[in-house]
Amino acid sequence: MTATYWQAIDRFRAFARAEPARPAVIYPDGTAPDGLPVYRTLSYRELDDWSDTIAEQLTASGVGSGTRTIVLVLPSPELYAILFALLKIGAVPVVIDPGMGVRRMVHCLRAVEAEAFIGIPPAHALRVLFPRSFRRVRTVVTVGKRWFWGGPTLASWGRTPTGALPERVPADPADVLVIGFTTGSTGPAKAVELTHGNLAAMVEQVHTARGEVAPDTSLITLPLVGILDLLLGSRCVLPPLIPSKVGSTDPAHVVDAIERFEVRTMFASPAVLIPLLRHLEANPAGLRSLGSIFSGGAPVPAWCIAGLRAVLRPDAQVFAGYGSTEALPMSTIESRELLDGLVERAHQGEGTCIGRPSDRIEARLIAITDEPIATWPEARALAGRLEHSRGIGELVVSGPNVSTHYYWPEQANIAGKIADGAVTWHRTGDLAWIDDQGRIWFCGRKSQRLETADGPMFTVQVEQIFNSLPGVSRTALVGIGAAGTQRPVLCVELAAGADRGATISALLARATAFELTKTIEHFLVHPGFPVDIRHNAKIGREQLAVWAAKQVRAL
Repeated sequence: MTATYWQAIDRFRAFARAEPARPAVIYPDGTAPDGLPVYRTLSYRELDDWSDTIAEQLTASGVGSGTRTIVLVLPSPELYAILFALLKIGAVPVVIDPGMGVRRMVHCLRAVEAEAFIGIPPAHALRVLFPRSFRRVRTVVTVGKRWFWGGPTLASWGRTPTGALPERVPADPADVLVIGFTTGSTGPAKAVELTHGNLAAMVEQVHTARGEVAPDTSLITLPLVGILDLLLGSRCVLPPLIPSKVGSTDPAHVVDAIERFEVRTMFASPAVLIPLLRHLEANPAGLRSLGSIFSGGAPVPAWCIAGLRAVLRPDAQVFAGYGSTEALPMSTIESRELLDGLVERAHQGEGTCIGRPSDRIEARLIAITDEPIATWPEARALAGRLEHSRGIGELVVSGPNVSTHYYWPEQANIAGKIADGAVTWHRTGDLAWIDDQGRIWFCGRKSQRLETADGPMFTVQVEQIFNSLPGVSRTALVGIGAAGTQRPVLCVELAAGADRGATISALLARATAFELTKTIEHFLVHPGFPVDIRHNAKIGREQLAVWAAKQVRAL
């Protein structure tokens, strides 16, 4: 096999040559007497040398182009050095959220038949406990203290290469570069193939979304964004966080990092942004450097966007983004457009506007069906069904950053992809409609739709009608009973200090005012919704449906 590498890495190397002392990764390392993190810095030259060292050692151990390599390492400078090393030698990092649960994770990792394993000690302990799931692994590297298994530690390799890496040729854009697992929060976890071309396109699309302005300094809460920003010359600041509990990130630490390092842009889920807003409202801070915030992972509440606009500098931009493991980004919308009448439309039951398709992304709608659609002519033949769902259909997308294939399971390719000549359309599993200005209005997940005797009901479309009421923190629509005769139930999280009785009365009155919601009879207060692992923001409506069914039976 020809020795290859990801050509976009040349961007990073150019920064390392031109500005070797420029900080690349700024990371927490301990706590100061005042309780705030102590930070250390890794420069572009140091990260380039360190990743060259790792690449050199991995190559010597037989890891190279196409080698599937499980990476289970916490967000840290070590993670970035490992990922850059793998990308430099054309190996294929396999990344997954450990928070999905041990058995589910082991089942998923078994399917990729990885040949190398780089992880922290608990990850290796898992590998030893489930040897059949990792039987093809030949190269193991421990990040941290090695226990009773073999193989080198990352630290034993040092950070200085013995020489320049051997010359490699750029890989074909269609070659697989990364395998990333979906969280499985709204369906079975799937192994997504992202190609060299997909990731290269993401770099350009992120740059375009920022108006082609260099990020300068970024606050990073998602490692993929850190990789992309390092290719754009950013100083990447990693605040203290726990990947499986992003919502527990201390907003005071986020504010400190923004002010200390003059952060210009940040990407975060609503689970980070909502506590940040509340902290800033209680403890005003200038944050004069912060020019843009990009939100993703789940719809960010409109009140949070409006609140951030109020506490940030007047010209700051707040973007609500939409994307997935298979396609990031798919669309964005800036706060000024969103708050100029579109939020009010959401509260009237039109869904949540998630903006126009991102650069070079094409979006279409297909009829709602759980059946496979092999080709675009088949999708076109079903178009008449859209009138039975009020023009709302499943969103499908294509573009240079959109994954066209799942590594596993094969059934996911049958269910989730549509062939259209040379183009492959990705079925997002999201329900939406597209207005005459090309804006996408998100109405909910296809798998979470309700099929009632009165017709379909879509979660987000309905919930937005209620979420603006005083006393309501958020709501979740679920169905109980068999498809076709499901009964709608609205689960409610109350705001702090809310009057339970008054809030339920307001919800009942609101329901009768809209055709979409007049059939809802049950409003159940829940102490705290289950959420997804990766962003701590997507509501686990499947779990809520089980809970709601028990509550209604007990009435």
